[in-house]
This record gives sequence, C-alpha cells and structure tokens, in this order.
Amino acid sequence: MSTTMQSTVLKGGEWLIRESVPAETFIPEDFSEEQRMIMDMCTQFLNSEVVPNYERIDKLEPGLMQSLMEKAGEQGLLATAFPEQYGGLGKDFITSTVVNEALGGGHSFSVALAAHTGIGTLPILYFGTEEQKQKYIPKLATGEWKGAYGLTEPNSGSDALGAKTTAKLSDDGKYYLLNGQKCWITNGGFADVYTVFAKIDGDKFTAFIVERGFEGFTQGPEEHKMGIKGSSTVQLYFQDCKVPVENVLGEIGKGHIIAFNILNIGRLKLCAACLGGSKRATTTTVQYAIQREQFKISISKFGAIKHKLAEMAIRIWVSETGLYRAAKWIDDKEKELFDSGKPFNEALLGAAEEYAIECAILKVFGSETLDFVVDEGVQVHGGNGFSDEYEISKAYRDSRINRIYEGTNEINRLLTLDMTLKRAMKGKLDLMTPAMNVQKELMSIPDFGSEDEGVFAKELKYISNFKKAILMTAGAAVQKLMMKLDKEQEVLMNIADMAIETYHCESALLRVMKLVEHTGEEANSLFIDMMRTYIYDAADRINKSAKDALNSFAEGDELRMMHIGIKRFTKVEPFNTKEARRRIADKMIAENRYCF
Repeated sequence: MSTTMQSTVLKGGEWLIRESVPAETFIPEDFSEEQRMIMDMCTQFLNSEVVPNYERIDKLEPGLMQSLMEKAGEQGLLATAFPEQYGGLGKDFITSTVVNEALGGGHSFSVALAAHTGIGTLPILYFGTEEQKQKYIPKLATGEWKGAYGLTEPNSGSDALGAKTTAKLSDDGKYYLLNGQKCWITNGGFADVYTVFAKIDGDKFTAFIVERGFEGFTQGPEEHKMGIKGSSTVQLYFQDCKVPVENVLGEIGKGHIIAFNILNIGRLKLCAACLGGSKRATTTTVQYAIQREQFKISISKFGAIKHKLAEMAIRIWVSETGLYRAAKWIDDKEKELFDSGKPFNEALLGAAEEYAIECAILKVFGSETLDFVVDEGVQVHGGNGFSDEYEISKAYRDSRINRIYEGTNEINRLLTLDMTLKRAMKGKLDLMTPAMNVQKELMSIPDFGSEDEGVFAKELKYISNFKKAILMTAGAAVQKLMMKLDKEQEVLMNIADMAIETYHCESALLRVMKLVEHTGEEANSLFIDMMRTYIYDAADRINKSAKDALNSFAEGDELRMMHIGIKRFTKVEPFNTKEARRRIADKMIAENRYCF
C-alpha cells in the first residue's frame, strides 16, 4: 500500500510532467463535517464581531483590534494549527487554511489576524528552542500576546538579505545590541513580540525575538495608507537595543532559512484570505446588482452585468480549486515526514518547501483574482462604488496591497520558473525527457487518428497540450539564452504565466471530473460551464504568453516552426462562453449571493 502511495503523490512542480487523477485530488467538496463547522463559526465571528465595527477599526480606535484578536483567541481561531502542548488545537493544514479563507473577508482585521498567526508566531514555533516555545507560544495562541515580524527596511524590500540593521555582542556577552530600523511592520503598533532580522558582525543574517519594552526599542507613528487603514503599520527603531543572547532565534547566520520558509506558508495562506475576500465582495456585488434599477429594470438582467458576475465567480471557483489541491499535498507531505520521525516543525517546513512553487503560483493567482473581483465590483456599483458608504470601495482599496506583500507578484512569477529549473538541474524533476519528446512531436506529422473517448477527453487533451507548450517554450529559452536567462525577466514571466494558467486549468478539470464521477453530469452542469469557460479563455492567454516569449529570442524558420507548435498546443474547439456565463450568473442572482 505505502509503496503505491509513494508513487502517486506528486512532488512539487511535478504536475507539469505527470498526469494527475481525480481520485487523488482533494477538492472543497471533500471537507469534513468539522471543517465545515469551523468555516461557519469563522463566518459568524466576522459577521457579529468585525463587520459592525469596520469604521471603528479603520479609525484605529485604541485597544479595539487587540480586543477582537483576544475574542478570536477565546474561540480558538488563533491557534488552529499550533500543537496542543503549546495551547493550540493541533488541527491539520487544510483546517488552518479553511480558517484563513473564512476570516479572509474581514478587511484590516483579516490582515492583523493573518500576520499574528503566520509571520508573527510561526518563526518561534518552527525555529525556537523548547524554552522559547514554552515562553511565547501559549500566550500567542490565546491572543494574550500579539505577534509581529520585522524583515523589511526602507532600502530592502524584495532584496531582504540587503538589510542594514546590525547586531553586535555586548562586552559582557549577555546581549546583542541591535541598531537600525524596520518599516511596514503589520501589528507593529501594539504587538508584544517581534521576530526581527539583523546582521551579526555585518554579514551573519540572523533572527532575534524582541519584546516590547526592551531597552533601546521604540516605534514610529501609524502610517497613513491607501487601504487596510485599520491594520496597525509602523516603523521600528533600534538604538543599542538590548536583546538577551538567549533570544537569538534559530542558528546564527541562518536567518534567511527562517525568512524564506515562513514566506512559503504565508503565500498559500494569503491566497486563502484573498479567496474569502473575493467571495464576500462577489456576494455584495450580486446583491447590489439585483436591487439597483436602471431603465425600470434590475441591472442584474443585463448581459454585460451577467458577464461580469459570472467571470468573478469563475475565477474564484478556479482559485479555490487550485488552493485546496495544493493544501492537501502539503498536508500529506507533512504527515509523511512526521511519520518518518521528523519533529512537527521540520515536517511542516519540509512540506511547505516541497511545494514552494505551488505556493508562489497560488499567491499570484489568489491576489489577482481578488483584485479583478473588487475592480469589477466597483464597476457594477457604478458611481456608488466610488463612495465610501459602500463596502465595495473599501474592498477595492484594501485589496491592492495583496499583490505587493509576501513577495511581490513579479518576484513570485520569477520564483515559479527559477525554482522549477533549479529542481530540474538538481535532478529532482525530469523536465528534459518530456521536453525532448515535445521537440520530436514538433518534427513529426500531427496525428489525426481517432480521438479518445470519455466525457472530458477533449479537455484532458487540452491540458496535456498546454503542458507541451510550456515545455517547448521553456526548453527553447534555456537552450537559446543559457546563462543569460535570469536577466530576461520578461521571458521568465511569460513562461510563469503559462504555468499559472495551466496549473489552474488542470485543477478545475480534476475537480469537475471527481464531482461528475460521484454525482453525474447534470448535477454539476454549472461547474462544467465554469471549467470549460476558464480553459477556453486560458488557451488564448497561454498562446499569447508563449508567442511573446518566443518572439523575443528566436527567429527565422525556428521561430516559424515553434509558432506552428504553439498554435497546435493551444487549439481548442469553439465553445459558447456567453451562454455558459449567463447560466452561472443566473444561478447567483437566483440565490442572491456567491453560491458555488
């Protein structure tokens, strides 16, 4: 049994070169009863405690955010995934992802909560000594203490290792003296515990646990931001700040391991929060469209509005599908590592690192889905969408930050391909064999033989071809540009976009296939509409990304031949997306909400 399991669980990035099957794909319809109850509990918490207080939160009313986080702590919402020995609930990774999604629609509150439970707490939980964990985690788990994370500096954002903050051992050897500043620190104005990165002796990048009240540690005033106005954001200042030597976190000089591993999990959880925000904003927009009349008719009856509502729903549904597919991979890998004798922290970090490519993909797709949803939401609201009285204007402003933090979307696109190619070079992913097979296929006469049978045979072929388009384009780029490839960011981003689209197309198809296997085509007709509309549109986007990449480095007969290949690999049959979108929109209008 276990040997077959080993052979079927996909490694990170392996979906690109191996076929996935529906039976092994986790979908939201597989949630346990407990996970559904937790989702309902989170939604009730938002509706009763957070939504009525939006204005007070945005005005940074002193003590309000802290009290909300303590209330969330009382209900166990801060400690879902923490081990029971430190006051947590010890739930699995999917359950903690469900919490992030369900609380994701709470604007500034969601940001404060996610920062606290993620970057504010996890560094200590995963890298702390037993003493450090016993001292800090139980208080962070209940919300008695709040956590924050100090990595970014005025001159080092994406280049985190370019930090200038220094740490020097005191003469008596009891303290490290920190000097420097950190900026854009979420929860910075009220946190009790901070993970702060500094360079010991100017080069050893190291993490420290800094408590509010340490001598030499001060903070600046609250930043005035475009959005998430209720999220406390300040600068931190260190002037010979005395940090006890026992508060070094992890190994000296290994701070980058903490910084980058925590970001992997943070990216997936950010996608989850964006998903929750997207669903909420779509419900708001559907309800507005139904009650708003123009020319004596509800605007929800207009085709142009239906197109918008349906496209919002399709992207959300596809994003959700990709998210939980990867969350289950991380969950399975974590259990496998734990069962093989790894301590829980190494198990989760190892699992998140294994699927770092997927975490980067999800971060980009989830944040761009939310941006699309709130932008179209404002458009459906018309002039009212520009008014502060309507929640959609707040959703629009609050959404924008998601494409910037946890690594900008540009950095995450570059990482997607960079990590994939590095794994291929280390022999972890065999990209060479399938890439050579695509080359051979291009040289051969296309096979117009009998088509496969089966309900989704065409769609399976499309996905297989999209993967060939990626392998052909990436293979040509590697051969042609060699060591210069990392300087060609536009090409890398084109190929990353192809990968992001293909991963989500395949996830959508697998979800539909699994649903149809269980409950038939008729019961899932709208999901089939969503999947087919998404794949049909994605084919054009993949086609353009591939051509843009190839046009920039190939020429002559070689370029012409690859263009023919791209045309072949992104060819899809005609599909009436207008009618599919109308059916999807009509369902939401009938239900008065996002209902998928």
